Amino acid sequence: MDLERIYREYFTIVYCYILSLSKDATVAEDITQETFFRAMKKLDEFRGDSSVETWLIQIAKRLYYNYADKSSRRKQIDEAQPDVRPRQESIEDGFIRKEYSKRINRILHDLNEPYKEVFMLRVYGELSFKEIGELFMKSDAWARVTFHRARNMIREVLENEDKL
Repeated sequence: MDLERIYREYFTIVYCYILSLSKDATVAEDITQETFFRAMKKLDEFRGDSSVETWLIQIAKRLYYNYADKSSRRKQIDEAQPDVRPRQESIEDGFIRKEYSKRINRILHDLNEPYKEVFMLRVYGELSFKEIGELFMKSDAWARVTFHRARNMIREVLENEDKL
């Protein structure tokens, strides 16, 4: 099976399904990207017991429910803590935020191309996936997958550093 063909054919269906559940375009986009990333990793395990659409929707639904469950728990914790007024960032919080930003920039510096450039164009340049694809003379699907891989690489390095 050709993942790019699958992506083009089913992206809108998966995205609209998650958007109908979440009512949030950003959440729908993130979960849709994660759905195709997971599908790409498990493509060789797809047995064909169901249609590709059903398989993708099941992956997306599981991801959304995991997201909603985590969000619900986070909201319960936030509501349990009294917050009388917005507080200004403390010196310590500012230092931690700057250090975290430095870590991400260091990791970005070490990323291979095209991951580094696609991530920077998306996050810092605020370009759409379509625009990024056009810059590389590739499809917007390629730009989405490349960005998602770069984000996962950064996340993995951060998690590994935190374990040390």
